[in-house]
Amino acid sequence: MTETGSSTTRTAPGTPELSIIIPCYNEVEAIPYTFPQLAAAFEQAGIALELVGVDNGSSDGTPNKLRELQATGLPIVPVTVATNRGYGFGLLAGIPHARAPWIGFLPADGQVDAEDVVRLFQALAPCGPKTLGKIRRRFRMDGLARKLVSIAYNGLVCCLYPRLGSIDVNGTPKIVHRSTLERMQLSSERWFLDPEILIKAQYMGVRVLEMNAFARMRGTGLSHVRASTCWEFLRQLARYRFSGYLRPWRRSLETERI
Repeated sequence: MTETGSSTTRTAPGTPELSIIIPCYNEVEAIPYTFPQLAAAFEQAGIALELVGVDNGSSDGTPNKLRELQATGLPIVPVTVATNRGYGFGLLAGIPHARAPWIGFLPADGQVDAEDVVRLFQALAPCGPKTLGKIRRRFRMDGLARKLVSIAYNGLVCCLYPRLGSIDVNGTPKIVHRSTLERMQLSSERWFLDPEILIKAQYMGVRVLEMNAFARMRGTGLSHVRASTCWEFLRQLARYRFSGYLRPWRRSLETERI
């Protein structure tokens, strides 16, 4: 049983309290670090965790590594995406396999310490379904160029959506209650899924609990962020803000209230 503000969410025996969906695209080197660290940190905190590891169309040993770790007893649910269609698609593919009332999204790179993920969930769970929890990468070991791009990007988002509730839009993990996630009707298959979550949270009146954390440099594997990623963010931001793209979704929310 988990207390969530004024209401109580009951989970059946054996049901996890939190499911974290982790898309893995050629992450065979990062998986042996990220998954065991998360499992150990949540076990120590006494929180039932489920790790939905999505093989996001990998061409290396990622699927085998996920199954190997599952066989050792780690709470991993392997999911396979045959062809990589983007970071967001990997996350979306994992949602139907998540069983917990709270669902989190996290890359496989291990840049945020597992203990910080635990602290975020412990602070979020009592707040109830109308609150979204996320990490703000307060201390980042990035080069100067990456920092300048990040500052400009987050500044632009804040200008377009001044009530968004975050100054690190792409900071992860993001954790949201299942009932809220279902109403978001997420659709971004590539990198824009993080902004989509926060933009829709704003329209829904969902509060944002943002916790500072240290962001490490990727220790293993390769980043899949490219220069084209910046163009995708700009194009999608303009689409969401100025084209009326979200009107049908917003009308569906209004219909629910009638």
